[in-house]
Order: sequence, then structure tokens, then C-alpha cells
Amino acid sequence: MVRIVLDAGHGGKDSGAVGNGLREKDLTLNIVKKIGDMLKDYEGVEIIYTRTDDRFIELSERAAIANRAKADYFISVHINAGGGTGFESYIFNNTKDAKTIAYQNVIHSEIMKAIGNVTDRGKKRANYAVLRETHMPALLTENLFIDNKNDAAKLDSEQFLLQVAYGHVQGIAKAFGLKKKAKPQPEPQQKPSDKKLYRVQVGAFADRGNAERLAEELKKKGYPAIIV
Repeated sequence: MVRIVLDAGHGGKDSGAVGNGLREKDLTLNIVKKIGDMLKDYEGVEIIYTRTDDRFIELSERAAIANRAKADYFISVHINAGGGTGFESYIFNNTKDAKTIAYQNVIHSEIMKAIGNVTDRGKKRANYAVLRETHMPALLTENLFIDNKNDAAKLDSEQFLLQVAYGHVQGIAKAFGLKKKAKPQPEPQQKPSDKKLYRVQVGAFADRGNAERLAEELKKKGYPAIIV
């Protein structure tokens, strides 16, 4: 069993970064829920969330949740700000743990493959509390810039958020050698009209294979999806 803690950055009174009509706390929760939903399709995974709604949680408590659960991995999802553009990831600046470094390499690479034509700002290190205080390998991702008009346009797209989540999931699955369940879990039936049609745009990915795999993921969950 692989125990993964998913941390949606900010929440409640802490909106995180804001810009272009978007709030970081909303985007991170959206992405994290998508990651968790996709991870349910893999064998031997236990998913723990630091939050599943709009609430404030101290940084130390986020790490404590993971430590109490004796998690195998902690991943914190954020949206950047400050006038830049692109994607970057962080591990604790003093870590010498080979697994932490290896997991960052794999997950960073898979996210970049999934999100396509986006600036790769690199694999970095920082003294962030959630990286410093967790007792297991941990990663913090910064998924584009909310105050950059072009980045924000992507972040305002449900398909792009799906791509971000998909990249995280592909990275986690590859890092931990996860295998897909033989059969998808049954889900409540909905009328086709109740489900949004997802148009998976090939050009938004680094390669067509990722677009095709995401479309298949959506179809397995009962969502209409076409590749355009």
C-alpha cells in the first residue's frame, strides 16, 4: 500500500495568490481533487487530503497530517505569482534523500509532458515549511502564474487543470510503480446531458500520446471526451 497525502495550498481566510479573476486556493483544490480522483484507478493507493473544502489549515498542521498518517509521499499543489510564467517544482533545500530527488525528477518531467507548451522553470529547492517538517519525501509544485495573463487563461480552463492533474498522477504512478486496476470502480449513473463534454486538444500536450491517454481516462469515468 502506498499512502499519498495531497495538499491543496492555502484555503479559508488565506486565498493565496490572486489575479485575473482567479484565486489560488480555488485552483489548488480543483487540481488536488482531480489528482485524487484519477489515483483511485490505481491498485494499492491510499489517498489522504489535507483539505477537501475551503478551509484554513496551518502549514505545520499540513505536515503533521502527513506525519501522523505515516505517509509514503507528500505533494503540495500551488499556483505561482510575481510576474513570471511557467512551471517549477521544489524539494527541501537541505535534503540528501535519494528518493526525494528521484521522485522530483520523475514527477516534474511527467507534468511538463502533460501541460505542453509551457516554460519549464526547473527543479528547485526551498526551505518551505511543508517540505521541511514532513518526515517523508515531499514535493511542492508551482503550476503557472496567476498574475500572468497568458498563464491565467490556461488556469481558467478545466481541460488545462485536468492536464495539470494528469501530469501529477502520471508522475506519481511512475515514481511508485503503480498499476491500473483491472476494472474501473462503478460510479453513479448520470444522464449524458448531466456530464460535460471534454474536448482534449492535442496541441496543448507535449505529445499526442498524452492527449489520447487523458481522453481514455475521462471516458472510463463516464465523461464524453473527444480529441481535437
